[in-house]
Amino acid sequence: MRIHILMLFILLLTQSLNSQTMDSNSKLYSIKIHSISGSEINLEDYKGKKILFVNVASKCGFTPQYEGLQKLYDLYKEKLMIIGVPCNQFGKQEPGTSEDIQSFCKINYGVTFLITEKIDVKGDNQHPLYAWLTKKELNGQKNSSVKWNFQKYLVDEHGEFLDYYFSLTKPLSKKITKHLLN
Repeated sequence: MRIHILMLFILLLTQSLNSQTMDSNSKLYSIKIHSISGSEINLEDYKGKKILFVNVASKCGFTPQYEGLQKLYDLYKEKLMIIGVPCNQFGKQEPGTSEDIQSFCKINYGVTFLITEKIDVKGDNQHPLYAWLTKKELNGQKNSSVKWNFQKYLVDEHGEFLDYYFSLTKPLSKKITKHLLN
């Protein structure tokens, strides 16, 4: 009798954990955000690929990482979508308009990966995307806080949170690429 109760408990617990994971995944794909040109991005379009979200800025010491991000994208675009998310919350290092940002990325780094509208990644006006990326209760895995520009968040092909990387982690770091070799 005890074994049956224990097995039932384990089954219910497993179903609960699976539904929480499915809920957190579906929540990621349902988040609304716009591209730098103003069109709505449907994150569900990237199911089946890993997504690397990076809060970017044009006037930061880490801005040359755009080059590494583009190389990473060129190498793995069959498996990976990179989404650059402009943010002006760290040292006011992304002061430009959408047009300025888009032009800067294209002219200086040849960026072809997706760039979003400028948003807040922390604080009272934190965008729902970054709420999901930084809150364990939403992503099902980890809490974090965005410390500076070019912090990176990796999500797997099913919308499950994998990990985050501080600004010092270069885009082509093995910490990131090891997830792309499978």
